[in-house]
Amino acid sequence: MKPLNKLQGIIYAIGAVLMLAGAVMGMAAPTIAPYVFAVGALAFVAMQVLQRYEGQNVTILRLRRIMLISDVLLIVVASLMFADHGNPFALDHLTWLRYIHNNWVVVLLIAAFLQLYTVYRMDAELQKEAKKR
Repeated sequence: MKPLNKLQGIIYAIGAVLMLAGAVMGMAAPTIAPYVFAVGALAFVAMQVLQRYEGQNVTILRLRRIMLISDVLLIVVASLMFADHGNPFALDHLTWLRYIHNNWVVVLLIAAFLQLYTVYRMDAELQKEAKKR
């Protein structure tokens, strides 16, 4: 994996902290939580996209694709957090409650699980690849 430089690493960490703060604030301060989460998600996702893998290991390439899917889910979480405040799709109230209201939490859990899985598996695969050299 191409390592991030110092500034990129700081942006990556700040993005992760902002996502965590936005998710926690989702219940306490729901009006500003989507903005905090969205800024964090954009910073986090941008830095993960910049981390490229130039090797040929099929397992790492597959894990990288899973990580990118998780990044897309993080952006979906931000949009669902915004949609949670009001009814931007002009749905009837029952449909909005059933399909939109607080469902961002489920998507966030899926994205977080995929992130955890790929980070730990990718680390193990990169260590195996380094030992082969």
